[in-house]
Amino acid sequence: MGVTTAIATYLIIWWVVLFAILPLGTISHAEAGIDKGDGGDPGAPVDPKLKRKFITTTWVSAIVFVIVWLVIWSGVIPMPRGPSNF
Repeated sequence: MGVTTAIATYLIIWWVVLFAILPLGTISHAEAGIDKGDGGDPGAPVDPKLKRKFITTTWVSAIVFVIVWLVIWSGVIPMPRGPSNF
């Protein structure tokens, strides 16, 4: 796996993990019993804790990336080498 492929793989893993972690531990205004008033979405989180979720996403993604890299490096999932007719 080249550097460009590794970076692209990590970024894809990071975004997937982010969307998996975003809903964890959030309480909506409707669940908290807070009236948002006119124009407010009752499903919006009271405190989304985005900084903590970005940090959690980063280390979970690093662990998943290392597992994916080890599986590819060991040869369980072979990476294509490109066109073979050159």
